[in-house]
Amino acid sequence: MDLHEKIRTLPTQPGVYLYKNAEGQVIYVGKANNLRSRVRSYLLEASQANAKTGSLMREAVDLDYILVANEHEALALENNLIKERKPRFNILLRDDKTYPYVKLTLADRYPKVFVTRRLRKDGSAYYGPYFPGNLAYRVVELIHRSFLLPSCKVDLSRYHPRACLQYYIHRCLGPCVEGLTTPEIYRNAVRDAQLFLEGRHSELERSLTERMNAAADAEQFEMAARLRDQLSTVRQLSEKQRIATAEQNDDADVFGFHFEDGSLAVNLFHMRAGKIVDRREFFWEDLPDPMELSGDAPQSEQAASRAERSDASAAEDTARGFDPAQVFSALLKQLYIDQHYVPRSIFVPVDFPDRESLGALLSERAGRRIELAVPQRGEKRSLVDLAGQNARQSHTQRFRVLAPSRKAIQDALADALMLPELPRRIECFDISHIQGAETVASLVVWEDGQMNKSAYRKFKIQTVKGVDDFASMREVVHRRYHRLRDEDQPMPSLVLIDGGLGQLHAAADALEELGFTSQPLASIAKREEVIYLYGSEDEPVVLDRRSPVLHLVQLIRDESHRFAVGYHRQRRAMRDRDSALLDVAGVGQQTRQRLLTHFGSLREVQQATEESLAAVVPARLAQSIWRHFHTNGPQAGETPKMK
Repeated sequence: MDLHEKIRTLPTQPGVYLYKNAEGQVIYVGKANNLRSRVRSYLLEASQANAKTGSLMREAVDLDYILVANEHEALALENNLIKERKPRFNILLRDDKTYPYVKLTLADRYPKVFVTRRLRKDGSAYYGPYFPGNLAYRVVELIHRSFLLPSCKVDLSRYHPRACLQYYIHRCLGPCVEGLTTPEIYRNAVRDAQLFLEGRHSELERSLTERMNAAADAEQFEMAARLRDQLSTVRQLSEKQRIATAEQNDDADVFGFHFEDGSLAVNLFHMRAGKIVDRREFFWEDLPDPMELSGDAPQSEQAASRAERSDASAAEDTARGFDPAQVFSALLKQLYIDQHYVPRSIFVPVDFPDRESLGALLSERAGRRIELAVPQRGEKRSLVDLAGQNARQSHTQRFRVLAPSRKAIQDALADALMLPELPRRIECFDISHIQGAETVASLVVWEDGQMNKSAYRKFKIQTVKGVDDFASMREVVHRRYHRLRDEDQPMPSLVLIDGGLGQLHAAADALEELGFTSQPLASIAKREEVIYLYGSEDEPVVLDRRSPVLHLVQLIRDESHRFAVGYHRQRRAMRDRDSALLDVAGVGQQTRQRLLTHFGSLREVQQATEESLAAVVPARLAQSIWRHFHTNGPQAGETPKMK
């Protein structure tokens, strides 16, 4: 059955349709209240010489569909399929970043506390999201200091021979070593952290006060002092929270956009407690034609919707072949449908066909009314206009000024790689060898916005034989940071590994052995150009190919590779210089040195005549050397490819 025939047999029920190309890849996903009517409209649009819709239909050779019960289910399923299949004719949210949560691993024997961007059904408790993103790190840092719960990667299902540095600087109770704490003390600390994260400060104050008094009565003064400090911290935070609550307004997200020369910038303002607490930017280039992005609304309904808009700029954009309504329809679905938290109000600059359906779906999932509105006047419209002005600046910065400031790149890098603070120093490692011969490693340093060549280091691998990149990486990372620990030098903001998961875990083993269990660690894999964060390997960071953050990481990685290859070539040249003469029967270390001193280099020895050699060594040995290089010497050829 060909495509046209298949379209004519489609049911008239709600559902999701998927266009496929000749390779079976999904190239477009859409939803419809009436599948047959909506999909047949593509044939009409293609026949009317709509260029890009025609290109979709020329490429599409097959069609699948999934029936659903109602429009809400169609919205959710469409969103999931777009995120899963990433069809090239759909608007895709490339910056699929979510704001961080604080995760308390209650299912573990000794729970830990982490910052995460992914919510899972794993028995853990999640708190958030936190705006701005670094607030989550400050909360976790406070829990480390006040409640002494760890966030390290150490396996706490068994005991270890010694505690790491965090225990000795009083940031952890030490559950990894038997006898340093008790299950009851640890349970109390976890309970306190839960009350703190849930905002139940009054209950937490009562509990801390009772335990502080009991510890003082039992003359456990060190414990009483620690509980007193926790109580003081909680009271200070409670006062700040009361002030914020008194001034609090409903949370809102505000959108604005700017389109120019085929490129789109969208700004999203997060308003919490009546204040703008964070801004998020989205960018697209070479957007598909609006007809290819349309949802289930027929062409006449879309035209009517556009006619009702009062925003003159939106009408101008539509006239230029860009329809912001379809962009915001796709963007809001991907942003909010799967989110754990949705604000009470979402303000967008333009209307779109399924706005009311999406608002109803979000309200149903949140269990409260979600306002999805297009403000026309007043303070709310002023906020939308402000977001639009910022989107214009973002567009200029992204598409006209291609060199963002150092501070902007540091902010973006810290956010993308979930670093607890702005990165000031990044150290990157790479291994180089040819089939295991002359294995070396390099360390390059990026510091305060530029490569610090005076801090570069070379390593000759000492303990690994043959081809074993993982063991080589483990050795060099251990050597580097063992020395830093002995010299009491600060650790870098980020340790970056040139390689995949194997090299990443080898480096992590070396750092854990040294006690650096909270050191930020990442690797960048060649070809795929994805970044793996240690501890979140199943959630690799995939950055836009134009992202300044990706460019910076690639720059550091490439410099590490260049430095490693250069050192490897140097080592290989030294090996060749040493071994070539020693391979000649009768030539020892002293004779080799005498020949190199007289002729200046191995190349000159190889090109010397038998008579010239006889002036330095005995005639019979000179004849052997000449014959070795002129009859059995290495043939010219291509240099082997180095790792």
